[in-house]
Amino acid sequence: MIPNKLILVFFFFFIGLAASAQSARIKGIILDKNNQPVENVNVLCLNKTTQSNVNGFFDLAVPANQKLVIVFTHISLKKTTVSIVLKSNEDYEFNLVMSDYQEQMGEVIVIAKNGKRVQGITTIEPEVIRKIPGANAGIENILKTLPGVNSNNELSTQYAVRGGNYDENLVYVNEIEVYRPFLIRSGQQEGLSFTNTDLVQNIDFSAGGFQAKFGDKLSSVLDITYRKPVKFGANLEASFLGGSLSIDAVSKDKKWSAVTGVRYRNNSLLVKSQETQTNFTPTFADIQTNINYQVSAKWQWSFLGNISQNKYQYQPLTRQTNFGTIDNPMALSIYYEGQEKDKFNTYFGALKTTFHASNNFTLKFIGSVFHTLEQEHFDIFAQYRLGEVDTNIGSDTYGDVSFSRGIGSQLNHARNDLDALIINTEVKGFHDWEENQFEWGVKYTRESIRDRIVEWEVIDSAGFSINPPIIILPKNDQPYTPYTGPLVPYQNVRATNFNTINRFSSYAQLSRKGNLGSSEVWYNAGVRMHNWEVSGDNAMGKSQVTFSPRAQFAIKPNWEKDMVFRISGGVYHQPPFYRELRDADGVVQPNVKAQQSIHLVLSNDYSFKIWNRPFKLVSELYYKSLTDVNTYTIDNVRIRYAANNNAKGYAQGLDVRLNGEFVPGTESWFSFGYLKTEENSDNKGYIARPTDQRLKFGILFQDFMPNIPSVKIYLNLIYNTGLPGGSPSYADPYLYQNRLRDYRRADVGFSKVFLENSSGNVNKGWLKSFKELAIGLEIFNLFDNQNAITNTWVRDVYSKNQYAIPNYMTTRVFNVKLSAKL
Repeated sequence: MIPNKLILVFFFFFIGLAASAQSARIKGIILDKNNQPVENVNVLCLNKTTQSNVNGFFDLAVPANQKLVIVFTHISLKKTTVSIVLKSNEDYEFNLVMSDYQEQMGEVIVIAKNGKRVQGITTIEPEVIRKIPGANAGIENILKTLPGVNSNNELSTQYAVRGGNYDENLVYVNEIEVYRPFLIRSGQQEGLSFTNTDLVQNIDFSAGGFQAKFGDKLSSVLDITYRKPVKFGANLEASFLGGSLSIDAVSKDKKWSAVTGVRYRNNSLLVKSQETQTNFTPTFADIQTNINYQVSAKWQWSFLGNISQNKYQYQPLTRQTNFGTIDNPMALSIYYEGQEKDKFNTYFGALKTTFHASNNFTLKFIGSVFHTLEQEHFDIFAQYRLGEVDTNIGSDTYGDVSFSRGIGSQLNHARNDLDALIINTEVKGFHDWEENQFEWGVKYTRESIRDRIVEWEVIDSAGFSINPPIIILPKNDQPYTPYTGPLVPYQNVRATNFNTINRFSSYAQLSRKGNLGSSEVWYNAGVRMHNWEVSGDNAMGKSQVTFSPRAQFAIKPNWEKDMVFRISGGVYHQPPFYRELRDADGVVQPNVKAQQSIHLVLSNDYSFKIWNRPFKLVSELYYKSLTDVNTYTIDNVRIRYAANNNAKGYAQGLDVRLNGEFVPGTESWFSFGYLKTEENSDNKGYIARPTDQRLKFGILFQDFMPNIPSVKIYLNLIYNTGLPGGSPSYADPYLYQNRLRDYRRADVGFSKVFLENSSGNVNKGWLKSFKELAIGLEIFNLFDNQNAITNTWVRDVYSKNQYAIPNYMTTRVFNVKLSAKL
């Protein structure tokens, strides 16, 4: 049935015959005066009726474009009557508190629910995030299925958006900016994302052309809001990869509320599926809390806190990677000695107060402190054999290296330590009058960084040390000619940086809703200012200032079809963060300028119904002109900048997403992205940037077994064409460019639901204590695709050739997960 339905959807889309139904939907939650959900409330509109469930939730389809009277009745509560007008295809949320002593009557004036649509914001339901499988399940796991968002590393929560890199994305939790670690070099070291999915209430994402109220980054905004609980509850999850526990608590007078989560994760199951055999004992754990205090109807306080500790202990043992062709199969065998011990401790606290001075004026004060202590220590000695593989079936050495074409060794050493303290203070104001909203903000940030880098690599082949390729030294062609030059490491980075960065930023923007003839229109215009200065023991930079004007315009024509057209853009700056100030030798360059990008985004948002269920097709065409580009290289997830602003570039592409209820009651989507991004350094010509992910396809699908509806099925599928990055990190990209192989991955989950949205029932025996209970099986990398993240380059001493040996990611892995809600 489902494939035929999908064909029908695309048929309707491409031939343009999809009709817009003249109906709408009203839904919401009904509570009593104690904020408890009310079951069995009768909801009546014309000749249509429904009842609220045990969670107080109701959902009713109603006619559109006419004034309706909706009546709510309950056997023990007073009747409530509401008048409302909804637009065609509108999905309106109306939450009601019913009284037990007097009837209520009112009128709800509804302007089409276009707030997020006209701003180009994608909203993701938290329940989708909690259910969809992935090696790194969470918000980032879902973002990677969206068009324009790319990642070829399932062990990482980092993502690139429309040609940007991992450092170009803004992440907010409760309007407070959060940061990622500095020294992380590989996805398997990351552990946990800052965002705890169990605490989330709302997720908004914008891939470009965002408003001036958001900060100074070039690519995207992820805006997350944690929930404020209304009653006690608990969520528990456990799997072979770890577990989590979250608790909702509310005081008797309802003034205090808190949601707290504890998480633990161990990636051994995933990492041990790779080709390198290891002794791997990582521990990633954190505790996070969001506390709210309602002082009065006008004044409230909140505190967001997080403590995390990631310990990464890695001892590689052996590795064999087979590559080459059927006619000439080859293999790389490596034997390791040594270990790596990394530790990342972060402490984060933020205090926020909101004061509603009047119905039209709100003030917010926000202060936050972020402290990270990071240690990266390793000594790993590797001895390798590069040779031909025994392909004789039945041989005792079948599959092993039978003839060595090259031997050598490599020693990697690092003693990197970093201590960073970031303090923010911010004031925001919100003014509403009629159809206008004016917002402004002022922010001060102080970043104090203490960093030591000691990192080197020595390589020898057949017993002779290999000189670095980027330093001119006497030719080394041993054993034919004795070498008399100096012996130096193949790579060597040593630096100590003590720096302080002071930043002042501000913004002001105006939003307005109105009409243009019979069409509804929405405007937003604003500007940001950012001033910063870098100082330190060995570096003193000059004060720099940027101004970033931004604007959005959206129009919803008075058509039978529900469409919104939007144009947005402006000038976006990214003043350098500490990583962007540090060059390839580890030295801070204090006068690095802000990268600049001019955005232009054209989009169409088309909402329609098929099978009397909502669907949406969103298409966006974008172009970015980049100047003062700070070029960089990526090795796994580690970014190294040139810190010289010597390039210009561009990014252009098309993003398309079709989402809706392919299966009743569940949201799924199909996404497609085309991207081309190039840069031109010192006028040498345009070449592909490291994030030039040319094509991207993503599918997120939810279904259930028709004969066993309690068995749910979740599919997460991604296909990305290969990224530049297959060349050695020291290679000149103008002389040598190579792409990694295409990234293909499918994760699938099966879940047996014992209880769903239950209020508890004494007749259910041992299940009576649960509201929700499910057990599931997850299969990561279902088709066991070999995806490479980088290449290891090995030299053949006989032919003087270098071979690119792929560093593969995880293979197929099985996981069992238990989820419960009390």
